[in-house]
Amino acid sequence: MTTLVLTVVGDDRAGLVAAVADVVGNHGGNWENSQLAELSGAFAGIIEISVPPEHTDELREALAVLEGLLKVTVHSGAAAAERERESAAARSFTLEVVGNGHPGIVRDISAVLRSHGVSIDRMTTTTCEAAMYGGRLFEATVAARVPASVDLDALTAELELLAAEIQVDVTLDA
Repeated sequence: MTTLVLTVVGDDRAGLVAAVADVVGNHGGNWENSQLAELSGAFAGIIEISVPPEHTDELREALAVLEGLLKVTVHSGAAAAERERESAAARSFTLEVVGNGHPGIVRDISAVLRSHGVSIDRMTTTTCEAAMYGGRLFEATVAARVPASVDLDALTAELELLAAEIQVDVTLDA
């Protein structure tokens, strides 16, 4: 099987997931993993599918039919063996960030993670009104992998220093 990763974006409306699923299914593909969301009236997502190699080109062409409903971009997926090798050599952890919302939080946190070779697997962020905090409350949850060679204590210390500097609470669960 060939792995493809689809990114989809369009104006939110009923039936978008079904439209993509129909095209994938009609060409012998299997919907493996996905993250889909509606944000500010737009629908966006990333979908991992597997498809028999002989149907890959035909599926790519069929997904183009969705243009106008959704913008679909098709990427070749990484080989499963490569992903397994990378995962075996890394440790997983979860990072939670909470604080008054202000520009630069994601940039600053991700810069520290990048400097330690951390790979972000999944990140969700939200903001909401928080009257008791005097503004907007920012929350982020990051699921990530850190190379085995990285000193987790040093990473934690650097994140804690940054948290004090940008005035957020950071919790790392390794």
